[in-house]
Amino acid sequence: MPVVNRINAFAEDMTAWRRHLHTIPELGLECHETAAFVAERLRAFGVDELHEGIATTGIVAIIEGQGEGPTIGLRADMDALPIHEATGKDYASTREGKMHACGHDGHTTMLLGAARYLAETRNFAGRVALIFQPAEETGGGAGVMVEEGIMERFDIAQVYGIHNAPGFDEGAFYTTPGPIMAAVDEFHIHIKGKGGHGAMPHDTRDPVVAACGIATAIQTIVSRNHVATQDLVVSVTQIHTGSADNVIPETAYINGTVRTFDREVQAMVMRRMQQIVDGQAASYDVSAELDYEVGYPATINDPAKTETAIAAASEVVGAAQVHGDYGREMGAEDFSYMLEKRPGAYLFLGAGEGAGLHHPEYDFNDEIAPLGASFFARIVERAQPAGGK
Repeated sequence: MPVVNRINAFAEDMTAWRRHLHTIPELGLECHETAAFVAERLRAFGVDELHEGIATTGIVAIIEGQGEGPTIGLRADMDALPIHEATGKDYASTREGKMHACGHDGHTTMLLGAARYLAETRNFAGRVALIFQPAEETGGGAGVMVEEGIMERFDIAQVYGIHNAPGFDEGAFYTTPGPIMAAVDEFHIHIKGKGGHGAMPHDTRDPVVAACGIATAIQTIVSRNHVATQDLVVSVTQIHTGSADNVIPETAYINGTVRTFDREVQAMVMRRMQQIVDGQAASYDVSAELDYEVGYPATINDPAKTETAIAAASEVVGAAQVHGDYGREMGAEDFSYMLEKRPGAYLFLGAGEGAGLHHPEYDFNDEIAPLGASFFARIVERAQPAGGK
């Protein structure tokens, strides 16, 4: 069964919605204008309930199906990135320093397309909860919505999400049972020594060499402290210190990211990093403080729900275009908070060639929006068939 014909019939409307959203990017939890546009569309579609102001600007809309049944959740993220757009499109961002460089405008459009179809047809049992979420990029909006009780409040039994994937075959779906994206943490190390003249290092306690020693030692966590068959990334991404060639500075700063799938591995990294920071500080006669921030958990697909998602995607694009053994990657996604609470699945939808995510020349491929909307529609009709078939 191909793309849902009714959804394909309003593909031009979806393109118009998406390009309008692209002009008004908003950051974090403050997606006020985006949420207002979404709410206006949902009212026009005739959803049965519209709940606004969750996690500041998040929305949950309810569509009733035919007869009794559970509630299935469908999620789209709405926020943009603090990037100066360089696409040159006539629908480019009108907000200086902000742009939809990750395709959340497209994700929102796909869920709006599914909402319009589902509100018209209602060919399913139970209910659909349409979740429009702010602050995926920063702030963990999914976690905030979960903390505010959306799973319990709307009795959501399972939940699904999609992300577009530039560089992957256009219109193909990619997913995997079990872990699909990593947990993401960040660390900040503040080093304090004693500054002085670069020609007289014996009168100083040099934070620069201490920073170099700490950054080098941290790399041994991956190479010497964990099982090689377990995925782990520890990356030092920033070192800031100094201001002149003949001045040994007073302080240094180190920043980086940790990506894991296993909580025991994560705990080991935290323990070893603290030991390294303390030990290296003592060896260089400086003080050092580690601030380790635990971030989004790993995104873990439920195996049975993944099979349901694969079947629904196959109905839309054909089985040959659905890759159910994609494996896992070290990127992170706050949809993980929803999957911690309820079983479900997360999928990537290939967007074809073009600039990558978070690039100033990125633009969402409008051709795939009807595919994503059709997947959302089919997963509902497959997971909760009308008449219990």
